[in-house]
Amino acid sequence: MPQREHTELLLRKAAQDEYTVTKLVPDPQASDEVIGFHAQQAVEKILKAVLAARGQTWRHTHDIVELIDAVRTAGIAFPHDLEDVRFLTPFAAAFRYEELPEEPEEPFDRRWALECVRRTRVWAEGVLRT
Repeated sequence: MPQREHTELLLRKAAQDEYTVTKLVPDPQASDEVIGFHAQQAVEKILKAVLAARGQTWRHTHDIVELIDAVRTAGIAFPHDLEDVRFLTPFAAAFRYEELPEEPEEPFDRRWALECVRRTRVWAEGVLRT
C-alpha cells in the first residue's frame, strides 16, 4: 500500500476508535476495558500513522512505549507531556484476554483516556502538517 494511503487508513481507523471512546465515556454501562482498549488502539494507530507518513517501518506490536521509541528513533520529536499515553498499553491485550485483578489499585479515569487520544491526535496533526 502506498505510504500516503497507509497513513490515511491508519488515521481513519484511529478516528473510529476515538469516536467509540467519545461515545462510551459517559455511559456507565460501558466497561472500562472496552474504553481503554479503543483508547489504546487509537493512540497506537496515530503513532503508526506518523511513522508511515515518514516512510518508517515498525515491528508488529501494540506496545505504545515501543512505538514512541520508534517515533523518536525516526527523528520525530515526541512531547514529554504525552508520555502518560504509555499507560494505555495494557488495554491492547492483557485487559481484554486475561482476568483482571479483583480491585485495581486506582480507578480507571475514562476522561483521561479520551484526553490521551485527543492530545496524541493534535500532536500528530502538527507533525503531519510539516
